[in-house]
Amino acid sequence: MQGRQAGTALLLLLAVVVAALPAPSLGWGVDGHLIICQIAQGRLSDAAAKAVNELLPSGAGGNLSSFCSWADRVRFRYHWSAPLHFIDVPDNVCSYSYDRDCKDEEGVKGRCVAGAINNYTSQLLTYGSSSLSPSSKSSGQYNLTEALLFLSHFMGDIHQPLHCGFASDRGGNTIDVHWYRRKTVLHHVWDVNIIQTAEKDYYDEGAGEFIDALNKNITGAWSDKVQEWEECAKNQTACPDKYGSESITAACDSAYKDATEDSMVGGMYNCSISGQTNI
Repeated sequence: MQGRQAGTALLLLLAVVVAALPAPSLGWGVDGHLIICQIAQGRLSDAAAKAVNELLPSGAGGNLSSFCSWADRVRFRYHWSAPLHFIDVPDNVCSYSYDRDCKDEEGVKGRCVAGAINNYTSQLLTYGSSSLSPSSKSSGQYNLTEALLFLSHFMGDIHQPLHCGFASDRGGNTIDVHWYRRKTVLHHVWDVNIIQTAEKDYYDEGAGEFIDALNKNITGAWSDKVQEWEECAKNQTACPDKYGSESITAACDSAYKDATEDSMVGGMYNCSISGQTNI
């Protein structure tokens, strides 16, 4: 039973950590995912930390953050996983519906990041069940190590606003913009450029001080919101539908706002984002 409780604690902790970064939140390139996982692992209970250590690959050295971008690295080998990183909503519709939106390009239901979170949550909750040994990393049906790595990553993806974006522009991937002097696409701005610029301007060009600042907010300025972040409707362990709804709202209110083809999205655009995200 301790293993199941550890799995539940990990899932709750991951949800709390990503929710603790207010929407519109930071983009999730390598550094963004590393930050999420490092904060999450540092706040685990002893039982959950033990479960994570047992499930992590041996090459991780017990460090969850070292594998938090694994799901991006394997998406070309695991072609089936590509649609699990995002949600496409109809153009100019600033709301999310699981029944309408959680499907892949072939229309297969459940194949989106919200469906993936539900799936890997269910898999991890089998950890420590009577059918598994306490240190088992897999069962006949599930690879629980991969479930942990996928879930850790997808919890970050769903909180990046443009991972729940409009279908025609593929979450900003077809919108060419200029981040200051550099030409890029809007999705990359939110995945990488915003967080790298924040690290350079405010956190000595590294994730360490960024993590310290976020931890202080979680235990300080945002501490009265933690209970709300922990709660999901209908006693669910994770609530990806809530996260998806928050992300498309943030995409409409901030990510897409003033970001037209070939526009400049540094300067005032970045200042407005920083003011809302407490970067």
